[in-house]
Amino acid sequence: MRADDRSQRRLQTLLDDADVQIGGPRPWDLQVHDDRLAVRLLAQGSLGLGESYMDGWWDAESLDGFLVHLLQARLDERVHTLPEIVDGLRARLLNLQRGRRSFEVGRRHYDLGNDLYAKMLGQRMVYSCGYWRDADNLDDAQLAKLDLCCRKLGLAPGMRLLDIGCGWGELLKFAAERYGVEAVGVTVSREQADYARQLCAGLPVEVRLQDYRELDERFDRVVSVGMFEHVGVKNYRGYFDVVRRCLGDAGLFLLHSIGGNHSRQLADPWITRYIFPNSVLPSAAQVTAACEGRFVIEDWHNFGTDYDRTLQAWRDNIEQAWDQLPARYDTRFRRMWRFYLAGSMASFRTRRIQLWQLVLSPEGVPGGYVAPR
Repeated sequence: MRADDRSQRRLQTLLDDADVQIGGPRPWDLQVHDDRLAVRLLAQGSLGLGESYMDGWWDAESLDGFLVHLLQARLDERVHTLPEIVDGLRARLLNLQRGRRSFEVGRRHYDLGNDLYAKMLGQRMVYSCGYWRDADNLDDAQLAKLDLCCRKLGLAPGMRLLDIGCGWGELLKFAAERYGVEAVGVTVSREQADYARQLCAGLPVEVRLQDYRELDERFDRVVSVGMFEHVGVKNYRGYFDVVRRCLGDAGLFLLHSIGGNHSRQLADPWITRYIFPNSVLPSAAQVTAACEGRFVIEDWHNFGTDYDRTLQAWRDNIEQAWDQLPARYDTRFRRMWRFYLAGSMASFRTRRIQLWQLVLSPEGVPGGYVAPR
């Protein structure tokens, strides 16, 4: 039997376990456009799956539905490749988020273009999970999330707020306007910093292009939304040390982060190469170990299922807007972006990853902390 025939049979066996048919009629079935696909997938694993989709070698009517079936069958845990093993060893031996590497994700992902994000994210440039409990559209869900963060922090006029990883400045603007605080935001993205400064013009808000490790000044409250995923396992303790030295003894820190169910050193290889370089999702065990001796965990709120809905809204927005965007977002880029959004939906839908908001205090809130929801 030829090697490519063996690969075809091996691939079909794996897909049978996921209830996926090659050329089948269902929305989640795999439609193959290149006969070399089986060999590539078995040799390259998840990296080959994403890259072959970008190359147009296959499709599925429901891309997120197809990926849900793969994850439910845990096929990602059954195909491992040598490059994946090498990358894992590299992550264990090196600190991939130190020095200039800490700015790489800003340059390669967040600086892609404000035009892209403006079309995708909706009324507010908020690139993190919305809070859908009482919302029925993306803009209301993001407004609710911003307010939830402020209420959990107990913001009040005259307080000084630090936002680590401030994005395009929407939380800074919201907190300054609605809660009367003074605020400082730091980001590693030049595009985000420029946009945030314009957005917050006239408000008591300062936006810096700065590595969080350089921070050493006092604030009443600290918030970090969608940034901890870029910190890296080797830097978790140092990250919490920075927050602690910046936070008064009576202060509160809100950490908003995607989290994984298992402790890992490295993210999925396709995500690492094409979307978020040098990033990895923290586990609950890694977070609590890094907090030990530094903070009291006052509240741990998981609303990860809201991220699937947020991602679907982003997908709807961007699919309607591709023709309005510049030619640099070509066919390969669009397929890459679709795979990124669909893979993220599938991961949240199958509960493989979570969305956490933690409220931490340096010494414990006297009498206890009452968590808003």
